[in-house]
Amino acid sequence: MRKYELMTIYPVEDDKSKAGLEAVRSVLTQFGATIEKEESYGDRDLTYEVKKQKRGRFLLLIVNANPAKLVDIDRQFKLTDNLLKYLFVKLEDEKSN
Repeated sequence: MRKYELMTIYPVEDDKSKAGLEAVRSVLTQFGATIEKEESYGDRDLTYEVKKQKRGRFLLLIVNANPAKLVDIDRQFKLTDNLLKYLFVKLEDEKSN
């Protein structure tokens, strides 16, 4: 298991953002990943329009996941309607610093 930052962007409507977050949590648990921390960055303007949306609700998740499962997680995220954008970033181990 490796630690990743997962930045996610949802539509600003409450029902759509909650549905998107639940879908993300479901996919992560389906593939054995665990969420360590969730941090909201609020609603912000998007640089460019994504799925006909000009604003998005940003949420940062710290996730422990198997690197071999990231391709499957990515495939499922692409099928999620209420998830506008996402990005996985591998966190460096604290031991190596």
